[in-house]
Amino acid sequence: MAFRSREMMKKIMKNIGGEKNLAPGVKESLEKCIPNSKVVMGRAHRGIFAGRHILFGNRVSEDGGNKSRRCWKPNVQEKRLFSYILDRHIRVKVTTHALRCIDKAGGIDEYLLKTPYHKMDTEMGLFWKAKIEKMYEELGEMEVVFFSPEDEAKFEEGFKELKLAERAARRDARRQMYGGSGKQKQIEEGDDGSHSDAPEQLVANS
Repeated sequence: MAFRSREMMKKIMKNIGGEKNLAPGVKESLEKCIPNSKVVMGRAHRGIFAGRHILFGNRVSEDGGNKSRRCWKPNVQEKRLFSYILDRHIRVKVTTHALRCIDKAGGIDEYLLKTPYHKMDTEMGLFWKAKIEKMYEELGEMEVVFFSPEDEAKFEEGFKELKLAERAARRDARRQMYGGSGKQKQIEEGDDGSHSDAPEQLVANS
C-alpha cells in the first residue's frame, strides 16, 4: 500500500495544532514512526525506482468538469543489468527514469556508487549499494602487479599457441568422428586411379 508520509505528518501536526503544542521529543518519535519521504510503495522495495513513485490526482471530465480520483503509476520494467564488479547480470525491476540515470552514470555499479544513501529510497537499492561498496573496498585492499612489455608479449605468444593447439585438437576430433571429408576421399581415389591407368595408355600408344 502506498501512502504519502509528508502529507500524513502535516495532517497530524494540523490536528494537534502545530509544533507548539507538542512536548519535547514527541516530534522526533513521530518522524521515526513516519519516514520523511515522498511516497513509500510496497513493490518499490523490490526494485530501483530512482524517486519515481505512485502519484494521486483528479480526473476532470470535459463537459461538466466533474472530478474523480485517480492515480498515476510509474513505468516499471524488468531488466537484466550487467555488473562489472560482480561479473554477472542482475535481474531487477527498474523504472524508465532509473534506466536513463543508469545510462548517464555509465552502468549499474557507477549509479549505485554515485547515488547517496538518502536518495536511495528502496530496500533493494540500499542492499546492492552496500554490497558493491564493500566489494570495491576489498578490491582496493588487494595488491596489483604490473608486467613489463616483454612479459606481456610472452603471454600473448603463449595464448596464441594455446589457441592453435585447441584448433588442431578440434580438427583431429572432427576427423576421428566423421572419418574425413568426402572430397579428401575422392582426391585419394582419383590419385590411385591415375597411377594405375598410366602404364596401360603407354602400351596402347606403342
